Amino acid sequence: MKDVYKSKIGPPIMFPLVTVGGSFIAMLFTRSWPAVAATGVVTLVMIHMCFNTYYTIAGNWLLVKNSFVINKKIDIGTIKKIVPIKNMLSAPALSMDRLEIFYNQNESVLVSPEDKEEFVERLKGINRRIAV
Repeated sequence: MKDVYKSKIGPPIMFPLVTVGGSFIAMLFTRSWPAVAATGVVTLVMIHMCFNTYYTIAGNWLLVKNSFVINKKIDIGTIKKIVPIKNMLSAPALSMDRLEIFYNQNESVLVSPEDKEEFVERLKGINRRIAV
C-alpha cells in the first residue's frame, strides 16, 4: 500500500513564484531575451518544485521527494519523534507550517504535508513508538 501526501504550499513560496513569473511576462513584452531566458528557467524550476514536492509512505518507508533536489528514503522504524515547527530553513517543504521528523541517531528532515494529522497518524500506525 502506498500513500502520497503533497506538500502544502504557503505564501513564502507563492510570493517569489508570482514575482518571478510576473517578471518573466514583463521581459517577454520588452523582448529582453537574456532576461526572458533567465527568468523563464527560474520560473520553470519553481513550478516544477511546487508540483514535485511530496511524501510517500510505502510499506515501512517514508520517501521524501523535492523535485530533483532531494530524494530521501527513511525507515519509519527509525523515526523517534515528530515536532511541529515554523522556520525558514531550506527544506523539502513548501510551507512554513512544517513538521520536523527526527530519525536514526541525529538526523532530521522538515516536511509540510497538506494533511499533517493524517500523515502523522499513518506514520504512528506503522511505528507506535513515535513521540509527537
